[in-house]
Amino acid sequence: MTDAARRKLLTWLLNSSFGALAATVLYPVARFVSPPEIPEADTNLVEAGLSNDPELVEKGFKILRFGNDPVILLRTEADEYRAFAGTCTHLDCIVEFHRTENVIWCNCHNGEYDTQGKVVGGPPPRPLQAFKVDLVDKGPGQPSAIVVSRV
Repeated sequence: MTDAARRKLLTWLLNSSFGALAATVLYPVARFVSPPEIPEADTNLVEAGLSNDPELVEKGFKILRFGNDPVILLRTEADEYRAFAGTCTHLDCIVEFHRTENVIWCNCHNGEYDTQGKVVGGPPPRPLQAFKVDLVDKGPGQPSAIVVSRV
């Protein structure tokens, strides 16, 4: 192989590797910047399950999807349900319900809310956004359906 042919091959390999590097960096950036083809529908109403849902009965709370956003559904008493935004107002960490202390707790920075969504401890700057909860009767002898909607 002549020096000119070797130089031509090495130049082609070097240019190809730079092209591959550029594609590797630019493709994710382009995907991030471009909007999705079909945006997710705006949700105003979600059926969260039945009033005898084992997760609600045992843990006292359930995290559900409300469009793109998480919502925490609490069962505070036998037939009393409340729903709030499922992310802490401090840094958007997912919250959970501690039934024994009767508080909604954020494990990121130990933020606490009462069962009304008001801040009772930690760094959260404002209360949780409340959602409306309705029980829809399914018929005699059937458990009620829990429906969560925007206030």
